[in-house]
Amino acid sequence: MTDQNKIIEAIDLGRTYMLGSETIVAVAGVNLEVNPGEFIAVVGRSGSGKTTLLNLLAGLDKATSGKVLLEGDDLSEMNERQLTEIRRHKIGFVFQSFGLLPLLSAFENVELPLRISGVKAKEREKRAWDALEMVGLTPRSNHRPYELSGGEQQRVAIARAMVTRPPLLLADEPTGELDSTNARAIFGLFIEMVRSQGISVVAATHDSTLLAMADEVKEMRDGAFVDRLEPSRRYR
Repeated sequence: MTDQNKIIEAIDLGRTYMLGSETIVAVAGVNLEVNPGEFIAVVGRSGSGKTTLLNLLAGLDKATSGKVLLEGDDLSEMNERQLTEIRRHKIGFVFQSFGLLPLLSAFENVELPLRISGVKAKEREKRAWDALEMVGLTPRSNHRPYELSGGEQQRVAIARAMVTRPPLLLADEPTGELDSTNARAIFGLFIEMVRSQGISVVAATHDSTLLAMADEVKEMRDGAFVDRLEPSRRYR
């Protein structure tokens, strides 16, 4: 694919923190290209820099060096209002903790980002139903989070991330609180979204059993990518 087709690109991306007089290197010179319809898994132990990398890609954190280009636009040149718009419309984010509002139903949790963005009621309703159907949860739409299993709650979180129809989904340990069966189901759902909608997914995980499901695997260690791992099989 040509350069202009990249959804997001990290170029010599670095992030350091000061802890007292000590410099902590969280991300060190990372280069990453994500094309449309691509599912990339970033694997590494806790503390390897995966979460910091995703936060940088989402514009939730600012790089110390290098840059992130989203559809060719440099995130470092954007103000907070522009970054908020990017996160509302261009990037969906799924966390390990489901982050659902406990007093809202599954439908209301999914609809909420559209309500915040000022989408009209009829369009909100249609898109929320479409998102719930995509994750197979329309029969559970009126249930509150405590009435749903962990796997169902994560599916609601994914529907909420996708309801704005972003071209890119970033997922930080999305299966961390799920058993192996639900974990594979969630990764399978990512694959289906990539196939059917052409979105791109970057998922950070420490679960090596899921890596064969990705198009490409990047291993992170001490804030940097190390020898590239190839999935043992493809689901394309």
